[in-house]
Amino acid sequence: MQSTSAARKIVDFCMNQAVWILLVLSILIMGLFRSSFYSFGILSNILVQATVLGLLAIAISMIILLGDINLATVGTAGFSALIGVLAMKSGLPVLLSILLILVVGSLIGLVNGLIVTKLKANALITTLAMNMVLQGGLLAITGGTTISQLPDSYKFVSQGKIGAFPALPIVLIVAFAAFHVIWERTRFGRALFAVGGNYRGAYIAGINVERTKIWAYVVSGLLSGVAGWLLSGYMGAVTSSFGTTYEMQVIAAAVIGGVSLTGGRGSMLGVLAGTLLLTVIQVGLAILGIESTLITLAGGLMIFVAVLIDAVRNLYNARR
Repeated sequence: MQSTSAARKIVDFCMNQAVWILLVLSILIMGLFRSSFYSFGILSNILVQATVLGLLAIAISMIILLGDINLATVGTAGFSALIGVLAMKSGLPVLLSILLILVVGSLIGLVNGLIVTKLKANALITTLAMNMVLQGGLLAITGGTTISQLPDSYKFVSQGKIGAFPALPIVLIVAFAAFHVIWERTRFGRALFAVGGNYRGAYIAGINVERTKIWAYVVSGLLSGVAGWLLSGYMGAVTSSFGTTYEMQVIAAAVIGGVSLTGGRGSMLGVLAGTLLLTVIQVGLAILGIESTLITLAGGLMIFVAVLIDAVRNLYNARR
């Protein structure tokens, strides 16, 4: 009996911490092929590359936790950044331009939330359509060109350093720490889990389900706006294909990290691990000199693995 109990504990640990185990194994494997992978420059670059993906992963996790989906995170990031940069180019002060980006992102999230909750529209179709509108608007306004020559004050977080350490990873750490507290310690966080776990049960328990969902979409839009600002600052430009490489990665990071596609289950630590795992694999493959086409293939396989992990995790938890 004791051996059976110990074996179950090991299996439980592996299922719950699968993403962290995969992350450690990936780092070890990359280091075996290229010892320089452990250098400060490469490891700090991984954290820099993970920041925008991490913010977008948090944004989409807010909605997946509800049992919905938000496919407009990348479109929101790009369009918000475009509006802020154009306003800044027209003379609006930098700080107000950044604030405008956040407001636009939040408003897009509000529109998505109102359509999904008040009109009872399907979240997948609604946010997919919104993403197409936003990316189409980005392409139409830019005319396929790149808006560059952004002032240093706009890029101070994205390209700045504190000593020898880049500033972007600090944003990543602060964001995940803040939303870990929100998910685990606040009424809003508990409402998110309750609504995603049992919509009717949450309503009967007195939770304002519609308000919770609307606020989740607003926060998701806000985070997408922050990601848009940081990415445009890091690139020093807004392009017509802004952020499109993140579209499927954000879903994979969230799901690999344990945010169940059925809703009601997930953690910020898991999302952080999923974000780092995807980034380590992509950066590692690039360092090893793997062709870009194969890196894209690896990204697709990781999304497939994310779905499998979520399915296996759900089946295991159901049989416990």
